[in-house]
Amino acid sequence: MTPVDRDENRRRFLQFLAGSPLLACGGLESLAADGPKAGTKLPDPIMWAPLKTEDLIKTPKEAINVFDFEPVCRVQVPPAHFGYMASGIDDEVTLRANREGFLKFQLRPRRLVDVSKVDMSADILGVKYDTPIIIAPVGGQKAFHAEGEVAVAKAARTGNHLQILSNQTSSSPEDVTAARDAPIWMQLYATNKWDVAKAFVTRMEKAGCLAVAVTVDRNGGRNQETFSRLRPTDTRDCSTCHDRSSPQANFKTRPMYQGVDLSGLTNTQSSAMNWDFMKRLRDTTRMKILIKGILAYEDAVIAADNGIDAIIVSNHGARSEDSGRSTIDALPEIIEAVNGRMPVLVDSGFRRGTDITKALCMGATGVCIGRPYIWGLGAFGQPGVERVLELLRIELRATMQQVGAPTIKHLVPAMVRRA
Repeated sequence: MTPVDRDENRRRFLQFLAGSPLLACGGLESLAADGPKAGTKLPDPIMWAPLKTEDLIKTPKEAINVFDFEPVCRVQVPPAHFGYMASGIDDEVTLRANREGFLKFQLRPRRLVDVSKVDMSADILGVKYDTPIIIAPVGGQKAFHAEGEVAVAKAARTGNHLQILSNQTSSSPEDVTAARDAPIWMQLYATNKWDVAKAFVTRMEKAGCLAVAVTVDRNGGRNQETFSRLRPTDTRDCSTCHDRSSPQANFKTRPMYQGVDLSGLTNTQSSAMNWDFMKRLRDTTRMKILIKGILAYEDAVIAADNGIDAIIVSNHGARSEDSGRSTIDALPEIIEAVNGRMPVLVDSGFRRGTDITKALCMGATGVCIGRPYIWGLGAFGQPGVERVLELLRIELRATMQQVGAPTIKHLVPAMVRRA
């Protein structure tokens, strides 16, 4: 009887698996002859990614959904930059939950409603936009394309989208506002030093911003494992652009930090922020004030009681904590908590028109999109962002027709149910 060579059989089995069409189509980790070899990690669970990520689109018009831009962005953008954008926290449970959460809710299609004309316009804090799809704040966009936030602003202008600019923007709010040709909102990292927050807010208001979205979920450290694993694969000398010796040195090229005294700070976290800060901010600016990062009923009630103008239900795209709680899961209790006293926006994990429709049916006034437009920016610049936003508008319109909603106001809670 011929002896069994277990090592040889194992190698042949792994070679068989490596050539399996199941693995090729599923985009799972590639398997080498001598064992598993880690594949390219995508920030969204693979079930939503393109069927074959090696078949890259060549132009924005070739894209059939927003996911088509992600693998192109992965090729075009330096590994450290892509990893920073793609990364969640720890086990990335929340990153997956932000996508999987939508599977818990079903839309209820309605028939025999005239939806030959669909009006997707939305009133957001007193301003009418052509769509409830909002550009979420993402910092340092020149890390993904040379034109950065200005390219995004031009794309937002094309579809008349509300744009929220990051406090960590790599383009000035004045230049972005000019490119958008309309007032924008800005996001605020307040830090633990009031004078820094005051300087930021004063500049925002002077630049014509209509609202400030105060981020309240950056109150501690974070372990971004995907970023940490991709950064060593970047062959560039990152120290030429990033001086980590102090916050002042680290942010010297960021427009919002120019002329702002960061002495005494070791980081830009807001670990000491409390509700007294919000009262002080109200006395400082005439801009509308939003709180970005609310996920609990109790905090939403306090926000409404304190006269906050709006809430953004957000887990920072799963980049600040790994609680496992998706924003679409949290949204209903926040809507209930505010009880109509303020608009509620939502972000994190939105990739499809059906995702957006579910949130609007639950009572959200608008939905903020983050990573998808960065994929478009990194892949093709302004045309990529325009196509991402166009695809989302197309999908939203089609979904509204299926549920029998000729306008955004017709999207009501009865149109969505928990699966």
